[in-house]
Amino acid sequence: MRLKEKREAGRKTTAKDEPPAKMKRKAYERELHKLQIRLCKLQDWVKETGLRVVIVFEGRDAAGKGGTIKALTEKVSPRVFRVIALPAPSDREKSQMYLQRYIERFPAAGEIVIFDRSWYNRAGVERVMGFCTEQEHQRFLELCPPVEKFLVDGGTKLIKIWLEVGQDEQTRRFEARIEDPLRQWKLSPMDVESFDRWYDYSRARDLMLEMTDSKHAPWFIVRSDDKRKARLNCISHILSEIPAKKVTRPEVKLPKRSNKRKYDDQSTLKGKNFVSERY
Repeated sequence: MRLKEKREAGRKTTAKDEPPAKMKRKAYERELHKLQIRLCKLQDWVKETGLRVVIVFEGRDAAGKGGTIKALTEKVSPRVFRVIALPAPSDREKSQMYLQRYIERFPAAGEIVIFDRSWYNRAGVERVMGFCTEQEHQRFLELCPPVEKFLVDGGTKLIKIWLEVGQDEQTRRFEARIEDPLRQWKLSPMDVESFDRWYDYSRARDLMLEMTDSKHAPWFIVRSDDKRKARLNCISHILSEIPAKKVTRPEVKLPKRSNKRKYDDQSTLKGKNFVSERY
């Protein structure tokens, strides 16, 4: 079935009441600015204390993981907030222990590592699309909680977030990707396949939550039909999970520029290649 036909079918089967009004941009930007200031303070606290943090973002396709991660990281240092978005495993990585390529990217002291999809691929896309066996899937679900407990007991803060988007909104976002040349790169063949397997993904999600929602590493679900609210709620939750204290920064004053060895340093650029000033 082509995506266009799937879209039409989706319209017939997902009719619901009108959704609530979306959050206005000005209100969103105002609240985001406040949260991003707090994230900068959190960054100082993590560096000061040597804390290790892992944040896992999972969810349905088009649920808004990328936009949420961008809002979370756009004002902080990439040396502290590292985003990991791994491609499909290589042949060598396929021969390794399943979690190995994720573990080697875990944080050192003073780092926050954000996984844009994670080892939970095995519980979701790999399970639904048949990229792993039933035995591999079951073994993953059984081993995941004790492995995560080992991580947490070792002093790493683990935050797991599931973004949940509704059928109608997912359809709208897929359609937007089809029409918008700036978003078409987001629409992969896997996305098209996932559109037709909504309830397969729902069952995989339900089993994953049942087996891996533990006391030491609980899942937190975010409704993401309104992207702006979802981003704010995610960031607010992360800040609440890491109660940072204010770190006093030393006062900085710019020194006077020295005029020793002064020369006309612009004249030496004459005749060099400059980018055309088209704007």
